[in-house]
Amino acid sequence: MSPIAAMDVSNNGSVKSLETTGSVFEIEDSDISKLLERPRPINIERKRSFDERSFNSELSITLSPRFSYRNHLENGSPVGRRSGYSTPLSSCYFESHPMVAEAWESLRRTLVYHRRQPVGTLAALDHSMDELNYDQVFVRDFVPSALAFLMNGEHEVVKNFILKTLHLQSWEKRIDQFKLGEGVMPASFKVLHKPEKNIETLIADFGESAIGRVAPVDSGFWWIILLRAYTKSTGDSSLAERPDCQRGMRLILTLCLSEGFETFPTLLCADGCCMIDRRMGVYGYPIEIQALFFMALRCALILLKHDDEGKEFIERIVTRLHALSYHMRSYFWLDLKQLNDIYRYKTEEYSHTAVNKFNVMPDSLPDWVFDFMPTRGGYFIGNVSPARMDFRWFCLGNCVAILSSLATPEQALAIMDLIESRWEELVGEMPLKICYPAIESHEWRIVTGCDPKNTRWSYHNGGSWPVLLWLLTAACIKTGRPQIARRAIELTENRLSKDHWPEYYDGKLGRFVGKQARKFQTWSIAGYLVAKMMLEDPSHLGMISLEEDKQMKPLVKRSASWTC
Repeated sequence: MSPIAAMDVSNNGSVKSLETTGSVFEIEDSDISKLLERPRPINIERKRSFDERSFNSELSITLSPRFSYRNHLENGSPVGRRSGYSTPLSSCYFESHPMVAEAWESLRRTLVYHRRQPVGTLAALDHSMDELNYDQVFVRDFVPSALAFLMNGEHEVVKNFILKTLHLQSWEKRIDQFKLGEGVMPASFKVLHKPEKNIETLIADFGESAIGRVAPVDSGFWWIILLRAYTKSTGDSSLAERPDCQRGMRLILTLCLSEGFETFPTLLCADGCCMIDRRMGVYGYPIEIQALFFMALRCALILLKHDDEGKEFIERIVTRLHALSYHMRSYFWLDLKQLNDIYRYKTEEYSHTAVNKFNVMPDSLPDWVFDFMPTRGGYFIGNVSPARMDFRWFCLGNCVAILSSLATPEQALAIMDLIESRWEELVGEMPLKICYPAIESHEWRIVTGCDPKNTRWSYHNGGSWPVLLWLLTAACIKTGRPQIARRAIELTENRLSKDHWPEYYDGKLGRFVGKQARKFQTWSIAGYLVAKMMLEDPSHLGMISLEEDKQMKPLVKRSASWTC
């Protein structure tokens, strides 16, 4: 397959000015309460954050004093590629690592074409093992590939992917005799070539072929997030403003904003509905889904038109965001003080004054969490539901919480403190643990159903996934801790290419290539490229990061872990 050409032009072929394009998307980082106001043109001034400055308020997240950032300007203008907004580029230029060229070559080999147009990338290109469904284009897997192409100025494949998956959303979706919701996005799709008939057919999987037959809850959220990233990177709002894209967003939102018997603003999910797509005890209200839900709602708030249909959804989103941010920041957050409070909980409380609102039994606290929790640091735990708290650390959910500003600035810094304090446990010899710790013995048999792929410290059960490097890097840049990302990237460069870009690593330290890991896993390749490009040009962070909305600050007491 031939490489796709870089495209920095609009649909009519004219070059777009990324810094002067005016659209509704310019107000995206404003307070929610000001969304209906007309955006005012203002000058954007570089402060101490790599993220884009809020348009209607002072920058709320400041960088750590440990890190200083120097603007690099020539003749009064930034040098290098930009990400669609007025942000000076980093002066920290790195020598091109030999792995970068190899990674780009490997990534381009995975491109999938439909009717001669690039529409995505294969999950993996490992000819040494059975393809299974690794020869398909997965929505969640394509996100780091899409970001890499956007950062390299190659927009066509991302636009084609967005439109192709949008087309698949309109298909009727059935599992046995049951019809799925209209807004469900596919987990993956495949282009089936029939050269003898000169026909190319699309085959989509909405969960009917997946392990456990679970619909992908995260696909719709990633689709909205990617649509915002495309708009941010190109400065072109015409794609998001298309009637079919607007309808696609509304269908996704209808699914997750519908009213029912729920007493919480979080989304109730089945096991296996996200990146962890096998039985791993994440049923209920998993942090990964809640963080993606929050980020997708904020992105949709930016992308939706303010017409009659759009305004109805905007009002519902604003209401849900306020409730969701309060719930997550109050009940999912764990630091040393909160851990001590839970340890001292009384049970069987009744009334609105109850402290132990979910009737969690203190004796259910696992032994490992007392040693794992540092004096300074904290994180969003894996799950909270009646009489149940899953205290495991999940990387993706916590990193997305930082990028979406679900985490307050103090919480974001505390998460980074935790990663630094527990480097051996969470990073080890190969970034990055998908969750910690692993479950084993009797608990493993009960929770996973004796899953031979999810044995302890393997795959989803405490395995190390290189793709998570891009999320860690983005979170590091946003919180002013780029040195953490550099250290993780150096670890990755020691082995990832030599090991032929495996899907995941096994072992407590991530020392061994996963026993069933595919080689030349596309998102391992793309995740490395995105991490490298963001460190070289931190302005890229803007396409995947949202500033804090000060209107959503809950009354959460500061703990010892948040003090300097």
